[in-house]
Amino acid sequence: MNTPFSKDQKAEIVSSLRRYFTENLDSELSEMQAGFLLEYFINEIAPFAYNQGVEDAQKYFQRTTEDLPGTCFQKPLIHWKTRKGGVRRSSG
Repeated sequence: MNTPFSKDQKAEIVSSLRRYFTENLDSELSEMQAGFLLEYFINEIAPFAYNQGVEDAQKYFQRTTEDLPGTCFQKPLIHWKTRKGGVRRSSG
């Protein structure tokens, strides 16, 4: 999987990874190390989240389209059935 992030996004993520390691693991990562770690996460872990997103989207669209006639069906020729007083007379 290629890096799906822009150059600016990648820089922000690398910075965040470095900060996380410094503040939570009492360890410092170089910019290069954080970049390699990000690539590892993208290639090894991100597909789990991506695939779950695809599965969730598929389930959503299946639920939405299962009852398409029930949610989108429009009865035709209802004008005269819904008007009070029955048949409408023309003036003229």
